[in-house]
Amino acid sequence: MNPSSNAQPKIAEMYPGIYQPTGHRDEGPNLPTAPLNTLLGFELETYQVPLDQLLPSKKIMDGTMSTRKYKQVVSSIHEIGLIEPLSVIQPDPKKSEFLLLDGHLRVLALKELGMETAPCLMAKDDETFSYNHRINRLSTVQEHYMLRRAIDRGVSRERLARAFNVNLSSINRRINLLEGICPEAIDLLQDKQFTPDVTRILRNMKAARQVEAVELMVASNTITVAHAEALLKATPPEQRADFKPAERDKTSPIEQIVKLEKEMSQVQTQYKDAEQNYGSDLLNLVVAKGYLTKLLSNDAVNSYIQRNEPEILEQFELVVNTVSMEEAVQQQTEMVVADLGETSELG
Repeated sequence: MNPSSNAQPKIAEMYPGIYQPTGHRDEGPNLPTAPLNTLLGFELETYQVPLDQLLPSKKIMDGTMSTRKYKQVVSSIHEIGLIEPLSVIQPDPKKSEFLLLDGHLRVLALKELGMETAPCLMAKDDETFSYNHRINRLSTVQEHYMLRRAIDRGVSRERLARAFNVNLSSINRRINLLEGICPEAIDLLQDKQFTPDVTRILRNMKAARQVEAVELMVASNTITVAHAEALLKATPPEQRADFKPAERDKTSPIEQIVKLEKEMSQVQTQYKDAEQNYGSDLLNLVVAKGYLTKLLSNDAVNSYIQRNEPEILEQFELVVNTVSMEEAVQQQTEMVVADLGETSELG
């Protein structure tokens, strides 16, 4: 594929691995002297393509530019630039038009910011699935290390908050993610994704109980706030870091034991009920999300709800753009905190 003359390469061509042209090989290890025989999905050059030559491969729903996800993309590009190039393909080499395979939100954000061109990767096959859904995402612990490294290099917390389009308290929670967490528990969470509130709850446990709790959550693949809170309630007092001995002569030891056994029984019952209903609840949420996605794709319905019930539309968009139940809870919490902050400023 030879892109049109309007798409000039931004970087020089390179090969996977170490390549030394013939006649320039130095003494040393036995390095490859030709391109490796590897099947690639993209060309190795990156091209700077004008935005007005990009054709979308899917329809963008009305109201997308008002969603939290889109605002985060705009904030990130504005603060630190475009990190991931767009994925495009040139259907007809004779024409200067390119079909956009992935990066529709980034294109909208670049246009909003006044950009005229964008770096693009040229695909060799017309695969219209979203490429960025096929890569390994940054884990929560890795994100913490990245933020700490940025702080150490002089980046302010306010700028990080603007780049992620979140409030300052959310950035602080991510920066202080591992305070009070033992190294063994950190190793178990190294490649996992979870909300910062999980480690907030783990801090209330002693080191040995932290490791045990994390092992249980990893084994069940549910590293969630609800699971962590259930494990905290089931933690014996002597294994809790926040446990304070009860004052004497207020309640007898027998009464305390009876009360504790009653609370433990209630927690176990609630946990079992939640475990039994999780599958059906998740299925209902998936069906509801699909229905809302189809509903909001109707321009007439979307326009009517936006005019008459904008708050309901915001909640619908939150459901449509949510990947997991835990993410929905986190987004809702951040929205409430942001609203409270605005109210206090106005007061």
